[in-house]
Amino acid sequence: MTKLIVRFVKNESGATAIEYGLIAALIALAIMVGAGQLGDSLDNKFKNIANTLDSAG
Repeated sequence: MTKLIVRFVKNESGATAIEYGLIAALIALAIMVGAGQLGDSLDNKFKNIANTLDSAG
């Protein structure tokens, strides 16, 4: 029984899986924020182009 408890305490595979999950979540969050900002920037750029064309015509 003692060997089982010692082996359980030394087992770090669960902690490693949690760490990888946290890293993946942070990467996904960074991608979502970056894509959102890129989308907003493109939206503003196309609105400026549309306004310029409307005022020129």
